[in-house]
Amino acid sequence: MTYATTNPFTGERIKSFPDATDVQVENAITGAHDAFLAWRETSFAARAKVLQKAADLLRASKRRYAEILTLEMGKLLAEAEAEVELSAEIFEYYVVNAERLLAAEPLPVRNPAEGRATIVHEPLGVLLAIEPWNFPFYQIARIIAPQLSAGNTMLLKHASNVPQSAAAFEELMLEAGLPKGGFTNLYATRAQISMILNDPRVQGVALTGSEGAGAEVAGIAGKALKKSTLELGGADAFVVLADADMAKTVKWAVFGRHWNGGQVCVSSKRMIAVDAVYDEFLKRYTEGVAALKAGDPMDPATTLAPLSSQTAADEVKQKIALAVEHGATATEVGPKVPNRGAFVQPTILTGVTPDNPAYYMEFFGPVSMLFRAGDEADAIRIANDTPFGLGGSVFTSDTEHGAKVAAKISTGMVFVNHPTMVKADLPFGGVRRSGYGRELLGLGLKEFVNHKLIDVVDIDAEF
Repeated sequence: MTYATTNPFTGERIKSFPDATDVQVENAITGAHDAFLAWRETSFAARAKVLQKAADLLRASKRRYAEILTLEMGKLLAEAEAEVELSAEIFEYYVVNAERLLAAEPLPVRNPAEGRATIVHEPLGVLLAIEPWNFPFYQIARIIAPQLSAGNTMLLKHASNVPQSAAAFEELMLEAGLPKGGFTNLYATRAQISMILNDPRVQGVALTGSEGAGAEVAGIAGKALKKSTLELGGADAFVVLADADMAKTVKWAVFGRHWNGGQVCVSSKRMIAVDAVYDEFLKRYTEGVAALKAGDPMDPATTLAPLSSQTAADEVKQKIALAVEHGATATEVGPKVPNRGAFVQPTILTGVTPDNPAYYMEFFGPVSMLFRAGDEADAIRIANDTPFGLGGSVFTSDTEHGAKVAAKISTGMVFVNHPTMVKADLPFGGVRRSGYGRELLGLGLKEFVNHKLIDVVDIDAEF
């Protein structure tokens, strides 16, 4: 596996890094375990001090950190700065809330004379995080902020195209005062993932990535009897009802599909408009997409970023060709994207039927599938006709009714009048082929803790 920084806009390879050796991996596990034995004994206040310092450092050098993200995976610089800020906000959420969320829970008992029962939440130990390239900092913060707060320690295997982002985050945590071994970046190979998960000192794995990677890692963890959480792909439905405010809806649709170059698991990938407004939505949406400007992601005027790599761009183009081969219509929209860089021309796919393999695919780039629904019930049916179940959105002027429609969409998250979003104070996760487990809030905090029962009976209680 080659860990290297390649600028997606220029195609220039900037720097490469050697794979970790088995000895380095063994030393990292040992260091993480030794750190855990001390870190689990620290107070919530001590842990919070480290997390707050990390948040402060991120904000103090926001532009510098953002430029690393843009250099490595090509996102717009403004979006990179927003990601740095979001990471800081995640740290601060647990600074404020971790102790309360992990407080011991007394249990009601029928007969107090029989004893007092309490649930306590204890850290498990060393955890492995396997993270993707599309949000290099956010993905790390989303797992380590809660798990460090809980008293666990972390090993990171990040995507091979964002090695400098991974190293920068490790340096950030050391500068924030986290003891050495508390969070360790490893340029690990696939074979070493098995080595790590089969080590008895490692207690679980959190993966965000593809279905294939998730299935493989979950299989290794399962055989080793280790806990795993998986955050995988998505094909979020963007449902437009007849009474939607069309101007605002189209604005959110263009953003919801194209932010981060369209490389978001919760992008609005399937636009579903009821028949009464479909034609108007298609016309306005096409105009909105056409207004996007592709170019240098470091340039504030750019509104459409390149994809993360030429390989990623080629894969999206192959999926478009496959969709057309099976009967779909592909309409390229807007000015021609630059010849240089990993760009994909914004494309709208229509006429994608269930017998087309593209119908059930996830397009990770600026490609929109549009569907005409006969009515609201049909829109809900189309929204649920997917192997994924991550997020989704419903647009309507009647928010109360929108919430009722949202309740009928089978996903982990549904938003009314907003595309699926990520925030420090909202949980994240899906169902079916979008994975299992949750991240953020108390749900994510408690994924890798031992919910231990302590039952106390007075020594002189009647036998």
